[in-house]
Amino acid sequence: MLSLDQFAREKLTERAGQNLRRSIVETGPGDGVHVVRNGRTLLSFCSNDYLNLSQHPAVKQAAANAAEKYGAGAGASRLVTGSHPLYTQLEQRLAHLKGAEAACVFGSGYLANTGIIPALAGRGDLLLLDELAHASMTAGARLSGADVHVFRHNDVAHAQSLLDSERGTHRHALIVTEGVFSMDGDLAPLLQLSQLAEQYDAWLMSDDAHGIGVVGQGRGSAFVSSPPAIIPLQMGTLSKAIGSYGGYLCGSRDVIDLMHNRARTLIYSTGLPPAVIAAAIAALDIIEADPDYAALPLRKARDFTRSANLPFAESPIVPVKVGAADAALKAAQMLEDEGFLVVAIRPPTVPDGTARLRITFNAAQPDEDIARLADIVRTRIGGHA
Repeated sequence: MLSLDQFAREKLTERAGQNLRRSIVETGPGDGVHVVRNGRTLLSFCSNDYLNLSQHPAVKQAAANAAEKYGAGAGASRLVTGSHPLYTQLEQRLAHLKGAEAACVFGSGYLANTGIIPALAGRGDLLLLDELAHASMTAGARLSGADVHVFRHNDVAHAQSLLDSERGTHRHALIVTEGVFSMDGDLAPLLQLSQLAEQYDAWLMSDDAHGIGVVGQGRGSAFVSSPPAIIPLQMGTLSKAIGSYGGYLCGSRDVIDLMHNRARTLIYSTGLPPAVIAAAIAALDIIEADPDYAALPLRKARDFTRSANLPFAESPIVPVKVGAADAALKAAQMLEDEGFLVVAIRPPTVPDGTARLRITFNAAQPDEDIARLADIVRTRIGGHA
């Protein structure tokens, strides 16, 4: 039998041979536009901090004030003593932003999805999952024990055909998708999916981790359409455009009460530090006060796609697909040599044969740097979105 270390080395060698081995690279403090890596200052085009709010003075000050007032940590799970007063403020703000009755904040987006889905679906239930849904949604689906069926990406007709054939033999049905897809940057057809859910007496859940703060005037992907999509389960994170940390679910008071009683990742996790919650509240202040600022990342992404001859951006995420993992690594290294930090995304994060550069835009990136990056991508990389 292999020793533990031998097993680890064998698996790492296997991944290296496929150009899929990953490593954590220390990235020094920056200003949201620049980061320091391997002793070099680079222009960052790979962060999810779309509004650069993690660096905003008001957000940082709110975090510092909360740490001073409440301490560094929550000290216990939320159902014991870890639900400090700032939680109530944040949950009320999130519910208001999303047009919901109530909200529940989780320890992270991954913890949210792996807690919410099993709390709602189980044996005897039907779960429909977009094929490109985030790994945390897939994990939640597996944990649920429900009968899981995957529908083709953003294919409402395929989802309907699955409901036609499966809905009648299942107790409840849950449709799960992302609002803005994290690796492709495209938007889900939420209005059509919400209508489908109503037609088949199903529940619709959308992960808006990459939508809140940057699309739909900052309210998220459900509010892009007119009228807005009716989504009873609006999940998202506080770690992207909001610039802090954590996950959340917005829904009815009854659903949120159910989470307090059935979501194991909430019940058995320590509450978030007060500083993290305070930072998120301050970030929401900025987003709600200035919708024009919230629109900047998408505007910059569209300037880039226009200049790089890529399809029109739907969000601040622009994929440049190059196919093979080694090609993506080489393209990322070439951009780093030119002073840009853009990370290569490889399987299993994305399907085989679709390795890519995932380029993201934030409100603080100078237009001239975006233009230079677009010129390099157009003339030296090509690819397709």
